[in-house]
Amino acid sequence: MDRSRVGLKDVARLAGVSVKTVSNVVNGYVHVTPATRTRVEAAIKELNYRPNLSARNLRQGRTGIIALAVPELDIPYFAELAHFVVACAEERGLTVLIDQTGATREREQLVAEGFRAHLIDGLIFSPLALTADDLAARVDDTPMVLLGERVSGGTADHIVVDNVAAARDATLHLASLGRRRIAAIGAQDDAVAETSRLRLAGYRQALKETGLPRDDRLVVPVEAYHRADGARAMAALLDSGPMPDAVFCFNDLLALGALRTLLERGHSVPGEVALAGFDDIEDGRYGTPTLTTISPDKQAIARQAVDLLADRMAKSSQAEAREIHVAYRLVIRESTNG
Repeated sequence: MDRSRVGLKDVARLAGVSVKTVSNVVNGYVHVTPATRTRVEAAIKELNYRPNLSARNLRQGRTGIIALAVPELDIPYFAELAHFVVACAEERGLTVLIDQTGATREREQLVAEGFRAHLIDGLIFSPLALTADDLAARVDDTPMVLLGERVSGGTADHIVVDNVAAARDATLHLASLGRRRIAAIGAQDDAVAETSRLRLAGYRQALKETGLPRDDRLVVPVEAYHRADGARAMAALLDSGPMPDAVFCFNDLLALGALRTLLERGHSVPGEVALAGFDDIEDGRYGTPTLTTISPDKQAIARQAVDLLADRMAKSSQAEAREIHVAYRLVIRESTNG
């Protein structure tokens, strides 16, 4: 038999059941006896049957496609998150359309207002430029799950990591090593800088708890969260103020850039300067030294996002918008514990 053309009738014939019974098994209906389900599943495996998802989605009025909209795909955190979202969606027979917004208000508004609504059944969205009021005014009814710190307040299901607590833990770790001049790289003061504000708050909270003086000369702003910004910020810190003995960077790319500058200037890490980042991207695990970092559970973020979205798409839950907090952990590596 040409296995590329195997259909429900072939499975039903081999299993000795009706086509309707095979359909019930394929679609996960519970009212099938265990013995019958076992026979059907064995026939599916033997014939290598694959459901025609396009036909099924067409019958259900769906496309079988969801969208993931993130600010920048060249930031490894978002690329790694997208990998997990795709894997979780595939388990549900869903295809993921990935959209890059560039964190611009215009592009994010297009996403929120449903310019791809005819193509997708649901949206996982990490906005930076839009506010909670912007999303509350949304008229498109495509199911949506929000990621990140920028928006909350009940406009949609929302998955978040406690950035204040995580930044506090990273800074407390540096202080626990006996470091007393702990700098922070990543401050931003524009309207979309919620991540920066939360991580700065956690950094300052840790300083207060440990009795370390707050020295704003040790807080270095950046335009963006890329390697080059971290390298420039570290150079400015070395050239202008008191020499730090530790640096908390608000993401791993900033930390990798800062590390490069420190090594080029002849400073040892962690001997002279201990260094910590945030995001636990793969690059940080292979640098020299390896990078201490805050590790959000990216796989759990993706799993929760896809599960919540599938729940809304199936209209199996009419509950109010939910806010889900996902765990993080401090991963101590060579850049602070060399």
